[in-house]
Amino acid sequence: MHKSAISQGNIYIGLPMWQHSHWPSTWFANSPKSDNALSLYAKECNTVEGNTTFYSLPHQDAVTRWCESVPDNFRFTFKFHQNISHVHQLQHCEDEVAQQLSLLQPMREKLGVVMLQLPASFGPDKLPLLEQFIAALPSDLNIAVEVRHLAFFAKGEEEKALNQVLIRHNCNRIIMDTRALFTGPCNSDILSEVRGKKPRVPVNVIATGNTPVVRFVGNDEDADNEACLRPWVNKVQQWQQEGKDVYFFCHRPDNKDAPWLAQQFIDLYNATNPAVNLPDLAIKAQPEQDSLF
Repeated sequence: MHKSAISQGNIYIGLPMWQHSHWPSTWFANSPKSDNALSLYAKECNTVEGNTTFYSLPHQDAVTRWCESVPDNFRFTFKFHQNISHVHQLQHCEDEVAQQLSLLQPMREKLGVVMLQLPASFGPDKLPLLEQFIAALPSDLNIAVEVRHLAFFAKGEEEKALNQVLIRHNCNRIIMDTRALFTGPCNSDILSEVRGKKPRVPVNVIATGNTPVVRFVGNDEDADNEACLRPWVNKVQQWQQEGKDVYFFCHRPDNKDAPWLAQQFIDLYNATNPAVNLPDLAIKAQPEQDSLF
């Protein structure tokens, strides 16, 4: 869907979910009626940020159904369960890791990245655990790691050590960009709530593996989002030219509006790279103002 004609790498653009109660009357209003929300979503985006496995693992038949609902070029991303990352913090969890990887095995050809989100308490002293954990995973599994401890953003020896671990294992460092989210006044309850939940960490741009992952969290002002999206357009194109496959996930304070942020990124990308022309989503205008909150 989003393969560039002039670069070696692909770009995968997605959202943090594949269904929302508002989308049948907004994003998918003109689409054929379907009981399968994922199949509709997969006609528009070619990846999704699979948060569901962080909270609970699905049944095997659900995994099979998901895999059958998307085209061959679609790539799922799923997070390791929170018991692995947050409760056990990568220790004594071999059985749970094996269970989750076995569950995802039927969709292996469509599994783009498995994401490991670590808590803020996971600091530099635990890097040996991270390296041991990554080294024990199947070598053909594409892993991306998100850290929250502030020492990993300070551009010092601790951050260098983290990056070196990831580079040694061709493991991707997830880049969380919340600059747009924290720009401007806080003029809604939902914005206040999301600002309280999302991390406000520096945006240190580095590709430690061959599939960089960006989680971009915008606000409800187009101008703020555009200012923070523009540098990403150039960086994504650079990574693609280097042969890297890029995953770019778009969040909004209320994710019913996330498709419009993805379209904003697509518009900016196409304006700077007209030879590529990423396909538009089935939306071209912002939602009505009263639907934002």
